Amino acid sequence: MRHTVATAFAVVCLFQPAVLAAQQPDATLGSTSRPVAAAVRLTGTIRVDGKLDEPAWRDAHAITQFRQYQPDEGAKATQPTEVLILYGPHALYIGARMREPGGVVAPLARRDQLVDANGNNGSFNSLTTDKLVVELDPYHNGLDAAWFEVNPAGVRGDQFDGDPSWDPVWQAATHVDSTGWTAEMRIPYSQLRFARDSVQTWGLQIWRYLDRNNEHDMWSFRRQNQSTGPAFFGSITGLHIPPQPRGLELLPYAVTAASFEQTAVGDPYRDGRNTRLAAGADLKGLLTSNLTLDATVNPDFGQVEVDPATLNLTAFETYYPEKRPFFVAGASNFDFGGFNCMMCNTSLPDAFYSRRIGRPPQLDGWVSDHSTFAHEPDNTAILGAAKVTGRTQSGYTVGLLDAVTNRETATYLPAPSAAQRSQVVEPYANYFVGRVQKQFGGGASTVGVLLSSMARATPDTIVSDALHRDAQEAGLDWMHTWHQHDYSWMGNVLLSDVGGSPAAIAATERSSAHYFQRPDRHLTSDGLFNAGYDTTATSLRGYSLYTRVAKSNGNFLWEAMTDVLSPGFEVNDLGFLKSADNAWFNGNVGAQATTPTRWYRNISAVAGGYTQYDFEGDRTGSGLQAFYGMVFPDYWRLRLIGIHDEPALDPGLTRGGPLVKRAGYDFGSAELSTDPRAQAVFDFTVKDVSAVDAAGHELTLTPGIALKPAPSVFIQISPTFDRNESSQQYVTAVADPTASAFYGRRYVFASVRTRTVSLDTRVNWTFTPNVTLQLYAQPFIASGAYASFGEFARPRGIAQVVYGRDAGTISSSADSATYTIDPDGAGPAAPFSFANPNFTTSSLRGTAVLRWRYRPGSTIYFVWTQQRSGVGPSGTFDYASARSAILGDRPDNVFQIKATYWIGR
Repeated sequence: MRHTVATAFAVVCLFQPAVLAAQQPDATLGSTSRPVAAAVRLTGTIRVDGKLDEPAWRDAHAITQFRQYQPDEGAKATQPTEVLILYGPHALYIGARMREPGGVVAPLARRDQLVDANGNNGSFNSLTTDKLVVELDPYHNGLDAAWFEVNPAGVRGDQFDGDPSWDPVWQAATHVDSTGWTAEMRIPYSQLRFARDSVQTWGLQIWRYLDRNNEHDMWSFRRQNQSTGPAFFGSITGLHIPPQPRGLELLPYAVTAASFEQTAVGDPYRDGRNTRLAAGADLKGLLTSNLTLDATVNPDFGQVEVDPATLNLTAFETYYPEKRPFFVAGASNFDFGGFNCMMCNTSLPDAFYSRRIGRPPQLDGWVSDHSTFAHEPDNTAILGAAKVTGRTQSGYTVGLLDAVTNRETATYLPAPSAAQRSQVVEPYANYFVGRVQKQFGGGASTVGVLLSSMARATPDTIVSDALHRDAQEAGLDWMHTWHQHDYSWMGNVLLSDVGGSPAAIAATERSSAHYFQRPDRHLTSDGLFNAGYDTTATSLRGYSLYTRVAKSNGNFLWEAMTDVLSPGFEVNDLGFLKSADNAWFNGNVGAQATTPTRWYRNISAVAGGYTQYDFEGDRTGSGLQAFYGMVFPDYWRLRLIGIHDEPALDPGLTRGGPLVKRAGYDFGSAELSTDPRAQAVFDFTVKDVSAVDAAGHELTLTPGIALKPAPSVFIQISPTFDRNESSQQYVTAVADPTASAFYGRRYVFASVRTRTVSLDTRVNWTFTPNVTLQLYAQPFIASGAYASFGEFARPRGIAQVVYGRDAGTISSSADSATYTIDPDGAGPAAPFSFANPNFTTSSLRGTAVLRWRYRPGSTIYFVWTQQRSGVGPSGTFDYASARSAILGDRPDNVFQIKATYWIGR
């Protein structure tokens, strides 16, 4: 799911040389000439120690001509760099000497932590460093980008097509001396996919980062306002690679865990302690020279960082990104649709959201509602999963995934003295996703298809009435670029189909993504499928359509796009969908300047607007938006965002009731960050939202600091304070035959004042490149105080009637736990009551992970996870009391030791 409140674009944006030197890059703007280098066969052996002292290096041809991508675009690199390439029977060898008389910048970090370092002038979230980057396109198809990097401290990083979860087994070593530093890399062919021709040419790009100057030098030069990537790599020729055996890698693991939890008095299912011993394995092997099989049996993800706490008072699910390694690795092979925008104020669905696999059991809530004590599983176990990924020489990209999840059962007591019962809370299920793309013209055009399905067992009516029996998706997407990728047309069409019992389908129709039961809704068809509320239906079908045409490179930019989601579009069994039934239109124009001046290093601006309608023709959103960003000469960064959103009809505000009008808003955001190369980096963001045509205001302050007290320590502290006041917070709905304007129900709203404070803290301590400690902690405090209870005066309007002031009466119980409302005083409407919705909540979540890579591909993890939380009804924000409550709450602790051992070559 791509949540985009206001996302604006970013500009992405020595040995003596041998007799035969490499051809050098043509730096002419828009030039299609690419540099070429000749590889040399390795004679003798190379010991990867970073010293370049083997005689074989003297035979290599030196690549020496580099130009600046930044800061002085197109200028000659300020310091000499020599890169040497040799190929052996089993591996590619890279040697390099980087001159740097001013001294190197070489922080210690865990593997991949520096992959984004210095990117786009650096950021508050990353370390900056000197480093050497080698990118390979082994098929030379203009599509692949296998990225290998090392910094002077020997910290390695790697990614494939922008995916840093790719962890090939390779070697790198460095050596620092008085003139700069040297590096050696050994990249086994078994970790790459390439053709089997006797003589090969590979795509090649080389980067050198010099932190002192904030300088990025590149071999195959492209300007900042041009497209980059594999299509514009240089090449390395003359690779005589012998046939390689099909590799097989096995990664067995064993884990032992002990948890110590807070328990309720009298709970027969928990004594506060639990131990667990588990084992499983990951397998990787080549099915063909192009396709790789990754399989996992009984996977364990205990080393994954916990999700942060959030405050969500909406009817919609909170989206959390995937963090589990098996699903993160190669995730780009399953991306569908390619949504992109310079600036947009919307959220679009994900066709595949891998966190659906192994999710928390969906019927845990049913058990909680029917029990006094229960033992419920936290997550659904994955029995096994496998995926096939790869890219063929002819330009097909393949991704196939299948996963089987276990049946999870909860045991519970309906009453303290009742007999124990059990209930299936998540049945057996199978998930399949198939993705194939075909590239044309060296990646200039792409056409792809997606097929996915989910099938569940439904062992009883409780399960079958709540969950879908099956779900399918079928989609087609495309991307076409021209004029050296400056212009593009992209889009996708996706069909969805879910099946199940009438009760399960009706529940989906009533869900927050659809609200088919709205009494003022008269739609029966979306043009292809039934779109009416049907409690006898056993299936629900829908479609989505997204398309965008744009100019994305150059000094002047523009885009126009639309996204259409039919009312019956439903993908939440396999993907992520917030709401359907809308047609959204967005357009922007922009400009950018990437040549540094005395006032800035680069500057960009975007302005545009958007509008949205539902399938009955009601306008459900419209507004104007603008963005301005710049990097100052001293590498400070400024980003400004402004949005004016008009009041509009909202089909979800009454949560299934008639349409009413939500308030519009004026949104402003400003972010200022300091030079990311400094030992202390500061970032401050302020967001201000003022309601239009209704009472409401929100202020969010996010100051942050990143500290580098030593080359091996990185500390990031990001506090957030949010103050929000809204007059349109849904509370409840009650039946009332006298409320004829609202079809026999009263929809109660209130003004709510929330206060939220959190402190995200991360510490990364690197003892050696193979031994690291990662700490994450988040204290979180939130409160909500409700007042001015009332209802909308009429459907499709924005005015509200407040009980006790404009109509009726309101009173509270002696303990303030319950409100009683008589909506019309002496009139015929009956009084009704509801619980006081005020709340104060506090929590502390944290993870500590010690990683030891004790041999290539093998790791031991020591993990400690702690969570503690408390909830109260006061609704007041008292920091001192909440802090004491957090520290006073009994924590839930989990300790784990996990060991993996890589078997391969």
